[in-house]
Amino acid sequence: MAIHLAAIVPHPPIILPQIGQGQEREIRATIAAYQEITRRVRRLKPDTLVIISSHATSYMDYFHISPGKKARGDMRRFGAEELQVSAIYDEEFALALEKNAKRSGLAAGTKGEREKTLDHGTLIPLSFLAERELPCEVVRVGLSGMSAAEHYRLGKCIKITAEEIRRDVVVVASGDLSHKLLENGPYGYHPSGPEFDRLVMQAMDSGDFLTLMTLDPTLCEEAAECGLGAFWVLAGTLDRMSIKSELLSYEGPFGVGYAVAAFTPEGADESRAFDVLYQRAERERLNAVRAGEDAFVLLARQTVEAFVRTGKTQPIPEGLPEEMTHNRAGVFVSLKIAGKLRGCIGTTSAVSASIAEETIKNAVAACSEDPRFDPVRVDELVRITYSVDVLGPTERIDSIEQLDVKRYGVIVVSGYRKGLLLPNLEGVDTVEEQVNIAKRKAGIPESERCRMERFEVVRHT
Repeated sequence: MAIHLAAIVPHPPIILPQIGQGQEREIRATIAAYQEITRRVRRLKPDTLVIISSHATSYMDYFHISPGKKARGDMRRFGAEELQVSAIYDEEFALALEKNAKRSGLAAGTKGEREKTLDHGTLIPLSFLAERELPCEVVRVGLSGMSAAEHYRLGKCIKITAEEIRRDVVVVASGDLSHKLLENGPYGYHPSGPEFDRLVMQAMDSGDFLTLMTLDPTLCEEAAECGLGAFWVLAGTLDRMSIKSELLSYEGPFGVGYAVAAFTPEGADESRAFDVLYQRAERERLNAVRAGEDAFVLLARQTVEAFVRTGKTQPIPEGLPEEMTHNRAGVFVSLKIAGKLRGCIGTTSAVSASIAEETIKNAVAACSEDPRFDPVRVDELVRITYSVDVLGPTERIDSIEQLDVKRYGVIVVSGYRKGLLLPNLEGVDTVEEQVNIAKRKAGIPESERCRMERFEVVRHT
């Protein structure tokens, strides 16, 4: 009793005829592959279907497992209220999974449900499986903002739970690929979109889950992907298993990538411990980053590590370049884990005696005072990467035509409200986006006129 099949499926509402109104014919291969997955599930007659949905309840630091006896949902938000699906939950499995997650030190459980209604990432797979009636009970799991390794660990907990409570289980990871495949698509085009989909398809076809777990976070962000976290969980459910991998279809005619893949376990294979391989790859990557640090980044890192471990701010070390000890400037220090922001604090102009002192003060604030995040923990230090932005002087500008999103940062001012955004940030591609984000940070309505200033930075990474 364990995992008998794992599948990756997309969840475009347009795939359902009542919503597609004929457009679904443009993704015939996706529909045919979906129907093949449905046939396999029905032949297996599993006790439990575990659905990992990128649109279920999610938190940055917690995996939500849907509680209760049952749930239902419909597609009214897509104009098809008559499309309804009900699911009976496997309560015993959900509670056992919660216990196994807790035992492994993973933040996951049934608390914090925000929406009981089935999300469309769950509804669409169930719509295929429930053509006559749903053949099994369901466990619905959401994603988190945690790392690939944590998602993989959740998958391992699902596998262990299936074995412990003797369930025959099918796992379905519901998620689309890039949303940036076509200029005329709903989300536009970015070169990273097709590249992301190409790499993911290769990984699906070969069962190379390490590639899925180590994709460049910038590439993923630019591609506007949807399902990667669900795929990481699926990979964990097949931990240390030899598998047959099949990429059954891939299409993207509407500007969003839809892939269907099947993975059938074929026996034990200790070499496929992708959490171990991922941690090794991360250590090698971070060691390479550390080896390339300049004096600015090294100072920020050493400051954060000393403060998190001791609660004390280190003095300015000897041997720094004169540029850091003799000059003054505003400085922003940014912390990231696996490409995601973990803290960022800065000053728009110098408030300290030197760039070195400015860097130390803002590094301490970035790891302990950013109101968006909890203070950095000791166990996180090995995974953090740093960047230090040294700001040049600001100058008043009259219009956004004088901005360049890659070259200049922007400051917006209206009365006592003031917002700043650095240049050359991931996911900020136009000066309009840059100005609007700066306004939102300041609490200034996008339609309100305001004073603008620009500045250049030297970024150290």
